Amino acid sequence: MDRSEDFNTYVFGGIGVLTLVFFYYVFRKDVETAVSYHVTPPEQAQPDWKGEILESPSLKISGSSAIQCYCPATGASLGRVNPSTADGIDRAIAKAKEAQIEWAKTAFSQRRKVLKTMLKFVLENQETIARVACLDSGKTMVDASLGEVLVTAEKLKWTIEHGEGALRSEKRPTNFLMMYKSNEVIYEPLGVVAACVSWNYPFHNLISPIIASIFAGNAIIVKGSEATAWSSAWFTQIATSALTACGHSPNLVQSVVCWPNVANHLTSHPSISHITFIGSRPVAHYVCESAAKALIPVCVELGGKDPAIILDDLSPADFKRVASIMMRGVFQSAGQNCIGIERVIAMPNVYQKLINHVTPLIQALRPGSILNAEPDQVIDVGASISSANFDKLEELIADAVSHGARLLVGGKRYIHPQFPKGHYFTPTLIVDVTPQMRIAQTELFAPIFLLMRAESVSDCISIANSTSYALGASVYGSKRADLESVVREVQAGMVAVNDFAVTYMVQLPFGGMKASGYGRFAGKEGLRSLCNTKSVTRDRWPGVKTSIPPPMDLPLKHAGRAWKMANGIVWLGYGDWRGKIRGIKGLVGL
Repeated sequence: MDRSEDFNTYVFGGIGVLTLVFFYYVFRKDVETAVSYHVTPPEQAQPDWKGEILESPSLKISGSSAIQCYCPATGASLGRVNPSTADGIDRAIAKAKEAQIEWAKTAFSQRRKVLKTMLKFVLENQETIARVACLDSGKTMVDASLGEVLVTAEKLKWTIEHGEGALRSEKRPTNFLMMYKSNEVIYEPLGVVAACVSWNYPFHNLISPIIASIFAGNAIIVKGSEATAWSSAWFTQIATSALTACGHSPNLVQSVVCWPNVANHLTSHPSISHITFIGSRPVAHYVCESAAKALIPVCVELGGKDPAIILDDLSPADFKRVASIMMRGVFQSAGQNCIGIERVIAMPNVYQKLINHVTPLIQALRPGSILNAEPDQVIDVGASISSANFDKLEELIADAVSHGARLLVGGKRYIHPQFPKGHYFTPTLIVDVTPQMRIAQTELFAPIFLLMRAESVSDCISIANSTSYALGASVYGSKRADLESVVREVQAGMVAVNDFAVTYMVQLPFGGMKASGYGRFAGKEGLRSLCNTKSVTRDRWPGVKTSIPPPMDLPLKHAGRAWKMANGIVWLGYGDWRGKIRGIKGLVGL
């Protein structure tokens, strides 16, 4: 064969191989391709649905253990839910435990397929998901899109793309004395885990721990709040139906709703390996006390009093942008947001300007409900989950005013003309608040724009750190040195620079410190917290194994010789070159 023939053989042969590779990747059946499935929406989610308006909307029904579910924006009944009993919780855990045995054997590709299938459903059913969340929590459709659908899609997408990397086994370094060993850390499923989640994000708070738990190889029991018991059942079906569509047992995910007197049966159950709790501080004490009986580790997220610090060096364009972020951060979900902006701390040059800018905006906010609204009716702020906190809010505002604060807008409950049985608090602006006031120390969870004045960057940091909470924080400005000072010195689990609450949108670990709780979910830290972190050492070379030297073998034959050898090993392993010489002498008995 001449050189030209040889050349042609290589070229055409190479083209043939590349062609085969191309067709393989284009036409092969992707084992992770999402599967289509259907979950019938509840009838209440139909746009023309009108429910019975309850005379006195309440979760409790006189003479019954059933939960009365209703729309907090209108008082319309959504139906009744029978709460789980202790026996029911036992049965749910038993089903999950059995299903997890096979699930733990699945490959990451199989788990990704389930998440891809779920993501496909979420994207194609955004409006229904948002509407169901709105009915049960009282929020607006925009609030539901941003706080329920968007963040859930991100959680799914991040876990699909990065989850395996977070849970893949890791090689770890060795040292001089143990050079003949190789070291590894592996992340194994815990078994059955639990999540007790709050009502303020009924879709995301329920689905998020499901995503992380099943990807880590676990089964999960999700206890939703009684306040959103109606939507929990349908939202859970989104996860269980995705499992079924991909050929796995739906028993892997179990949803329970129960009254507080039954909840401790779940939180102290010996078959539960981990608990994620999202809720209030008083309830967290009970959960942690209960979990301690079975030594169950708990990740605790307890809300906060998040500060938004506005520095003096904002340009006019930046000022308007930041003011817009403040409005969204304060009034998103009617202020019922654990990482919502609870305190706006502004320096002198921007303080009065901010008051002038946001006062008419807050006055113009329109509370309302997606139910029975006119087609062109705009709703800016939704309802509160209940009116139980309204007396306290009005009292805190009155107390602040009596100590020098100025109430510029709102400050009281609101009787909606269209929805008199709904739970509404007037969008509020209160300024000149100081750290000593009770309103500055209490988590409000309400549509209240609370403004505090600071004289310097260090004063901003001091005010930000003046509460017992430390969940999230944000800072806005131009000078890098000042921004980084806040990042370093503010007490928080998460800090966003020139932005609000976006750490979760990139799946950084979520959680706080101090009275805001401990532990983290989201990101690789969250995934790993749902695993048993197992350390493994193996022999690196055939025939090279650990042996106990004769002078140190028990029973000791000569204490002095054993000590010299042990002392020599330490010097050899950790001393400088002189120390290593000393160690060698000890080993040989010199």
